[in-house]
Amino acid sequence: MAREEVAQQLESHGVLPTVQRLDVGEVILSSPQHASADQIIARIREKGSKISKATVYNTLNLFCERGLLKTVQVDPTRQFYDPTIKPHHHFYNLDSGELTDIPPHGIDLKVNTDLPQGTEPAGVEVVIHVRDFRD
Repeated sequence: MAREEVAQQLESHGVLPTVQRLDVGEVILSSPQHASADQIIARIREKGSKISKATVYNTLNLFCERGLLKTVQVDPTRQFYDPTIKPHHHFYNLDSGELTDIPPHGIDLKVNTDLPQGTEPAGVEVVIHVRDFRD
């Protein structure tokens, strides 16, 4: 995705397209992917940009708040950022650290109990942890 397209996308979500936000946006919004903050920082720095870790985290949080990204928590210490904001599920490979999409209708989930009183379903997204085969 070209820098101008990233700027338009940011503006359409009420985000002022600063240089740092454009740098982050070019990395994470350019294609369907799953990246950690550290991976995003590394990619930005590979391009020669000097950006602080705090700026990247603040920008990612802003993008999430404005509906440009969502987070996928795979364990208490590992979080990915996902530009595919429509509901869908994931496989998380514990060995490779890779997160891959499962289509929204790729999982049938049946809840065999009543919802808590005064609540209604708001959605569900599943992360299935997998391991590589061991011989």
